[in-house]
Amino acid sequence: MYRVLVCDDDEAILESIAIFLKNEGYEVLTAKDGINALEVINENEIHCMVLDIMMPRLDGLKTTLRIREKYNFPIILLSAKSEDTDKITGLGFGADDYVTKPFNPLELVARVKSQLRRYSTLGSMQKTQNAIITGGLSLNKDSKEVTVDGEPVKLTAREYNILEYLMDNMGRVLSSSQIYEAVWNEPAFHTEKTVTVHIRNIREKIEINPKEPKYLKVVWGLGYKVDKI
Repeated sequence: MYRVLVCDDDEAILESIAIFLKNEGYEVLTAKDGINALEVINENEIHCMVLDIMMPRLDGLKTTLRIREKYNFPIILLSAKSEDTDKITGLGFGADDYVTKPFNPLELVARVKSQLRRYSTLGSMQKTQNAIITGGLSLNKDSKEVTVDGEPVKLTAREYNILEYLMDNMGRVLSSSQIYEAVWNEPAFHTEKTVTVHIRNIREKIEINPKEPKYLKVVWGLGYKVDKI
């Protein structure tokens, strides 16, 4: 059974959403503000969250940022604001979907179903014994195969080892020296350009637009990372 957390400071909205979701067979937990929601999340496994933006103590956007430090379950934001800039801000903070108030409860339930289906089949981040998946990027350790949105990607052995190391450390920023020493198995000494060239080649192969990478990010002055999506 999937467990959905609904967070809204409006008691009537909270109860209404909970009723509709329970009728669909979901287990529903509730919270009245962001701080309360974080407490619930720390004590329960959550599979999806419906989160209001405008709340006391800790609003929905700040709550989303806090959640994304540790968790990757889908978050659907609720807001009375319908401007595109507000939607973009919410999604940029790490939310997966955005619903404007007033809303049709059946539409919200459909959005929850859609996010849970994506989360359970693709996973925001799935890590098994043999494969690591984030978004549409998949690396299989047994077959040494990499795919993006189901399409195979041909990497050199060195490129594969670099990507595997970055994906094994999902979300961490790794310096050029760390990458070099882990992949080449020798001390790093003036090796930044070598790593940079390989990183550029990997991005050319796995990114739709290498200049605006979705997976392999540069953290200027620090290193590289593969993001959780």
